Amino acid sequence: MTSALESRVSATLDAPVTAEVRAAAAMIGQETGARAVLFYGSNLRTGSLEGVLDFYVLLPWRQRERIWPRVSYREWAGTPGPVRAKIAAMSMETFARAARGMSRDTTIWARFVQPSALAWAADEEARAQVVTAIADAACTAGRLAAALGPPHGTAEDFWRALFRATYRAELRVEKQGREDSILAADPGHFSGLLPLAWSAAGIAFEQDGNEIAPRIPPAERRRVLAWWNGRARLGKPLNVLRLLKASTTFDGAAGYAAWKIERHTGIPVPLTPWRERHPVLAAPGVLLRLWRARRKAARRSDHM
Repeated sequence: MTSALESRVSATLDAPVTAEVRAAAAMIGQETGARAVLFYGSNLRTGSLEGVLDFYVLLPWRQRERIWPRVSYREWAGTPGPVRAKIAAMSMETFARAARGMSRDTTIWARFVQPSALAWAADEEARAQVVTAIADAACTAGRLAAALGPPHGTAEDFWRALFRATYRAELRVEKQGREDSILAADPGHFSGLLPLAWSAAGIAFEQDGNEIAPRIPPAERRRVLAWWNGRARLGKPLNVLRLLKASTTFDGAAGYAAWKIERHTGIPVPLTPWRERHPVLAAPGVLLRLWRARRKAARRSDHM
């Protein structure tokens, strides 16, 4: 029987996305032999094709890499301009396991309790697997929110406690109050989600208007906090390992870096074959090019 949480997740995964996003997801899914492709990030909320589209590709085979996901960057022609995408790939099995909180990773359930859309699925079985995994992510996040949050408060109080903790555990530079912007960006997504997650996770609670109070036994709270503390300690080291891996395995890294540099500085970086093959070795030369371009621009400004 489908739970109320899974019904809710199924509906949210059907969030409208543009035809261009659907086409891109289908192309990526079919090229990689994926089971499903999730679309997430700010472009999901705005419907814009500007910047870089974020996709998570879930593959049918067993995870071969201990440090995941594998990240790549793609560009293709679009209207009115090129479409750009950052693509993270991992096995469906690993994604589902991480969503249940059974891996040392914190990023999957913390990311996918937030809005995402199922932009492409190979078949109904794949869709059902994604729905179950996202519902499990909500349960994992909800369980930790109950342990970290106040004795009673609004649902937003519990979500804030959760996101503050997960951002502290990751190697990310975020402005203070990032948890507020997550909730404010899509309040409809979070409205009513926490009680459904608690019910599905077997956590009793009382509700009085906007106030909600989980009835989590002290021993269970200690167990959840011990589970979290072990993962929080590993959060930053895992992020470092992922960054080191990405420096050598990020397919299309040179194109992604060139686009980011031009977007933020206005200085184009031509993509030579050597730069594409050796993005790390090419970095010092690119930085020298940027320094010279900025110095030349500064001299021109001084003479005006």
